[in-house]
Amino acid sequence: MLIRTSCRVGKSNGETGFNLGGDAVCRFLVTGYRESQHLRPCHLPPTSFLQVDMAVLGLNNPCMPRPEAAHRVKSYSAATGFVYQYYFYEVEKSKCGAAEGTEYVYMVSVDRKHVFPVRIFVNKHALDRYSARTGREFTGTEEYAVAKMRLFQAFDEVEELSAKTPDLLVDESNLEALLSQLDL
Repeated sequence: MLIRTSCRVGKSNGETGFNLGGDAVCRFLVTGYRESQHLRPCHLPPTSFLQVDMAVLGLNNPCMPRPEAAHRVKSYSAATGFVYQYYFYEVEKSKCGAAEGTEYVYMVSVDRKHVFPVRIFVNKHALDRYSARTGREFTGTEEYAVAKMRLFQAFDEVEELSAKTPDLLVDESNLEALLSQLDL
């Protein structure tokens, strides 16, 4: 049995189908059964149908915009005297020059009115060398923790972070110091 469906917006002019509410009408076609089984197929061109759970011409679920998520805003009292509010925004694989790695983006505010991004690039090569030396691979959680410790270090060291908004880097020069704070 093959079930095909077709949905459109408009009035149902007495065609075989069912109403989904409003002006949306969904029609169906069942093949593999005889008319004697009381199933009457719609007489629509086969190209206008979609198979159940699978689109004929593409993905079942089209790309959707990123949903707005509720972020957990946290505070950090820095050694510089500022109290920062920040939340984790996104992570993605990226490159910094020729180096491959992961970029973590935090949204930060000093005055709770203006938010600016702080990007932290974690160098993959530095993590791989440390893993080879210690014989232990980094987990995603540990990599996130290293990026967050670098964010805290910037809060403590950079006087006017909101004016400068530097792109921060975790590489071989500061990886061991950050890991020592985490007891890894």
